[in-house]
This record gives sequence, structure tokens and C-alpha cells, in this order.
Amino acid sequence: MKFREKIAAFMYGRYGVDVLSKCMLIVYIALAAVMLFIRNAVVYYILQGLSLALCILIFYRMFSRNITKRTAENTRYLKIKKGIKEKIFLQRNKWKYRKTHVYRKCPHCGVQIKLRRVKGDHRCACPKCGDSFDVHVK
Repeated sequence: MKFREKIAAFMYGRYGVDVLSKCMLIVYIALAAVMLFIRNAVVYYILQGLSLALCILIFYRMFSRNITKRTAENTRYLKIKKGIKEKIFLQRNKWKYRKTHVYRKCPHCGVQIKLRRVKGDHRCACPKCGDSFDVHVK
């Protein structure tokens, strides 16, 4: 049996690598790079302990047979990552269109709505929930 087949047989029924594992690997590499420049022994050993724990966690998740739990962890991570990306995107757009548009929150569902900057009182409808509400633009 060739080495590749042995690895494939060993990994059968195990979780493998996902997006969360890749992110943890990037953090591990970043910690290792930071450790190259640390001169304080206490800080160095703390970072070394963190990187070792992270490495063990990466391998634990990769070789785990509890696929449903690892999938749930990855799904939670992706949900958090998506929320952060949406907030960054919204803040970028608020800054980009600050002179031509104004953003208001829907009082019913809380979604941010982009409106043209036209002074006065206006009535607008939320595209998500369909609720209508009054908006005052200065």
C-alpha cells in the first residue's frame, strides 16, 4: 500500500481541514512570526504556550471523528465572520457615500437603509420587512 493510500485510509471518517482550521493556522503562523522579535522571556513563553495550544487544537479538529460538532463550530465561525465583514462593508459605504446619502435604521427589524440625502421629512419602506416609517433628513 502506498503512502498516499495509507493517509487516505487514516483520514477516512475524520473531519479534515475547514475554514476555521485555516484561520487558526494563519494565527499560529502570525504568532510564530511575532515570537521571532520578542526579547522578553516571559512574553515569549506565554506566546509559545498559546501557539502550542493553538497547534494542538488545529490537529485535534483535523483528526476528530465528531464531524457534526466540528461542522457546527465552523458554521458559528463563518456566521461571526460574515457579520464582521458586513459591518466593515457598511461602515465603508457610510464613509464613501456620506455626502450623497444618509443611513437610517428600520425601527421594526433594525436593518440599515441607504436613503438619498434630500432635506425634509420623508416616508420610506423597509426592503426587508416592508414596514413604512417616517424619516427626517437634515
